[in-house]
Amino acid sequence: MKLQTKRGILLALLFFALCAFNSKKKVTTVYLIGDSTMADYSKNYEPGKDYMKVRYPVTGWGQVFQPFMSSDSLYKIENVIKKNSVFVDDRARGGRSTRTFFQEGRWRAVYENLKKGDVVIMQFGHNDASKEKTERYVDVEGYKEFLRLFVSQTREKGALPIILTPVARNYPWENGVLNDVHGDYDKAPKDVAEEMKVPLIDLNQLSRDFFTKKGKDYVTEKYFMNLPAGVYEAYPDGQKDNTHFQPEGAKEVARLVFEGMQKLQLN
Repeated sequence: MKLQTKRGILLALLFFALCAFNSKKKVTTVYLIGDSTMADYSKNYEPGKDYMKVRYPVTGWGQVFQPFMSSDSLYKIENVIKKNSVFVDDRARGGRSTRTFFQEGRWRAVYENLKKGDVVIMQFGHNDASKEKTERYVDVEGYKEFLRLFVSQTREKGALPIILTPVARNYPWENGVLNDVHGDYDKAPKDVAEEMKVPLIDLNQLSRDFFTKKGKDYVTEKYFMNLPAGVYEAYPDGQKDNTHFQPEGAKEVARLVFEGMQKLQLN
């Protein structure tokens, strides 16, 4: 057999082997849409700037969600994801409400790429409720309408929508218990989920319960962006922020979402 022929056969065998390998590795994309509490600050959030210098330690829970989607953990959420590989595509962005996420074309960019079997996890409410910030504010009925839109268009593509209630802020505390601050903006996603038969993870309640168990002092210092002066380059004067997370807090919230996915009852 000529050398050229042997090479051709070997290349053909290699090609078919690669095709077989790729066919076995079927990827589900999990899209995250929402606000700053979910955002990934480390990946070109501010082009040309070093995250470690200008933003760290602020961390959205979506930023640390991919490790929970490792191949050896997917069996825990086989009720949600049937394929053997997951890519987390975090499209969440700081300061966005359901309305501005839609108006800026961010939802369209997700919708155009959705495939059958993909998952869209949506968590809004923080900015929708900001009545004093008219550029982002959405009343409760508008908030519901945009959630309905995201759900219906996700289903159009054969993908799975999952609604989250907004993650807790680190206030108000009363007698050692973290109480609800979201009010109607916590109830609205529950109403839409019930109305449209959408899987819901009550992240507001889950995070409040978990933070309460940890205690106000620990949560304030370790989970939220309450920083001492002179420790982080991005915050030389320190900071008091009871909405956004440090890495440890973000990881715990991501864990709550992952555990919430395990408990979803899907048809």
